[in-house]
Amino acid sequence: MTRARTVVGRPGTEGADLPLRVGVLGPLSLVVDGHHRTPSAPKPRQLLALLALNANRTVRASECIAELWGSCPPKTALSTLQTYVLYIRQVLRTAPADHSHCLITRNQGYQLGVAPQASDRLAFEHLARRGREAGAAGDAVRASALLGQALALWRGPALADVPPGPVSSAHVVELAEARTGVLEQRIEADLRLGRHRELLDELADLTLCHAANENIHAQYMLALHHSGRRLEALDVFHRLRCRLSGSFGIEPVPRLRRLYEAIDADDPALRAPAGFPAP
Repeated sequence: MTRARTVVGRPGTEGADLPLRVGVLGPLSLVVDGHHRTPSAPKPRQLLALLALNANRTVRASECIAELWGSCPPKTALSTLQTYVLYIRQVLRTAPADHSHCLITRNQGYQLGVAPQASDRLAFEHLARRGREAGAAGDAVRASALLGQALALWRGPALADVPPGPVSSAHVVELAEARTGVLEQRIEADLRLGRHRELLDELADLTLCHAANENIHAQYMLALHHSGRRLEALDVFHRLRCRLSGSFGIEPVPRLRRLYEAIDADDPALRAPAGFPAP
């Protein structure tokens, strides 16, 4: 069944005609005047990835050095860093137009300046924020569409082809958590729209990928229950409980237990499209 969506603009097209675009939601990407200019040398790639993660923010030279060499930088670290910065500027300069001014030196650090819509991370965060606002305002249709567009910007794990250093690692973890959170919010909006059957295959896969995520399991239980598959919904809880007990020695959170009991009793409170709010 094809899911009906509100059209809010095609994902990823807002920055398509901009002279400089950077991508970190997947393999590292630098597109200048329509041409892929991502450096192939490992250290410049690492530096560009850190600057792209922090687009429009200053990254101190000390952070760049820590990212590239960890706690044991060479004595020539600062001069070598400056060489890598010049290399990236040269990449920006050799396009049809000179865009080297986008990488500036500021406050003993460096800043890669891009239009907000030209960074997939910034675009993701903008769409996610608008989606959450729509959900808070009770517009589940718009929330689902905006959150879905935010998720569509992802091309794989963040910086999938760049080994993370000690500085960027925290950003990568933060982005992965943000992606999962937006996914859960989009599913919540779809549940409120009564799209339970459409969600079943997706949620089945997600419970395998996020084997200990109680919120996703709760959403799967609700989708199954509203699709007339109550016993399967109860079984999802039992499998999760065994997994949490065996791997972590813990029980599901009380809210998930209450959801299980409500499904088991066919509580009338679950007859609204979204049922109980997910834990």
